[in-house]
Amino acid sequence: MPYVNIKITREGGVTAEQKARLISGVTDLLREVLNKNPATTIVVIDEVETDNWGIGGESVSVRRRRGQ
Repeated sequence: MPYVNIKITREGGVTAEQKARLISGVTDLLREVLNKNPATTIVVIDEVETDNWGIGGESVSVRRRRGQ
């Protein structure tokens, strides 16, 4: 029973259609590459506020303000 957790920052307005494509695509990839059963494949998408996501000792919010 594969469990895949996709974490993205909550910015830019990821649509329900894009999330559905990610879920479908990851499920298909696991079926094709590892022969996993799609019926038992779990895909979770977590959207994280940029204040709660850090890279290199600072939040993504700070980095975005600097243009990184």
